[in-house]
Amino acid sequence: MIRKLSSLTRSLIASLLLILALAATAAATEGGGGAYPNGAEDFMSGAVPPPGTYFLDYFTWYSADRLNDNDGKSSDPGFKLNVTGNVFRFLHVTDKTFLGANWGLQTFIPVLNVDATATTPGGKISQSKFGLGDIIIDPLILSWHFNKNLHAVFGLDIFIPTGDYDKNRLANPGRNYFTFEPVFAATYLCDKGHEVSAKVMYDMNTKNNDTDYQSGNELHLDYTVGKHIGPWSLGAGGYYYQQVTHDEQHGEQVRKNLGYALSVGPQVKYDYKNMSFAVKYQFEVETCNRPQGNNLWGKFVYAF
Repeated sequence: MIRKLSSLTRSLIASLLLILALAATAAATEGGGGAYPNGAEDFMSGAVPPPGTYFLDYFTWYSADRLNDNDGKSSDPGFKLNVTGNVFRFLHVTDKTFLGANWGLQTFIPVLNVDATATTPGGKISQSKFGLGDIIIDPLILSWHFNKNLHAVFGLDIFIPTGDYDKNRLANPGRNYFTFEPVFAATYLCDKGHEVSAKVMYDMNTKNNDTDYQSGNELHLDYTVGKHIGPWSLGAGGYYYQQVTHDEQHGEQVRKNLGYALSVGPQVKYDYKNMSFAVKYQFEVETCNRPQGNNLWGKFVYAF
């Protein structure tokens, strides 16, 4: 027997389809976000530690109440997004060298809780989802220590679509496509303890086959300017993000949705024996075709 859909069910389906359409046309990249959590790195981001095994834990809380359009104006007064996550990172640096650099490898395992609210003609819809995010692997980390002041690292992070995803759901811990991200980072630390660090990344995204949507390529960097005083590191940092190619859906280019974001905020780190602890807060001062909010980070590093 074929049953007719209730009016409530039809309204919910129509609202979800509208949300998906808005995500494709009013926000850069699918859903308005990217695979990499911007602002994750800070002090000494270009200085990979010496050969050994390391555990790093990142805690993040991102909150936004604006979804900006191409002109940086709010496109949905009812929009809200809260993402709480913890990322477990395992890094191993070998004593093998290539081109004068130590070779290493790593993996990231993210666990996320996503709360999202958006406005539709039928009213506001709010959804929440907790689950595994997209696991990241990097089998090729090359780290150089040119002298005691200048350090650099190159890597290729690969985001694997292991995260929980449903194309009919507003809140998704996973993105349902691969991202290939070449990474280059450098750190300069002078003898007086002043530091400048930057991590530059370029994201190349594959197609989400469930939605026939391919997000454009993205250029972004995390930056830090700081001062080391004994075991303490104090400074400011954040991230710059710019989408550089257009999205495509059903083979057609999506125009006027290139994403942009700029953030800045204070950060502090404390080193203790074989461990370090860092905390930072980042304010997104400008965004286009993306959410605009603030980000709290906590980072723990342990050397075995």
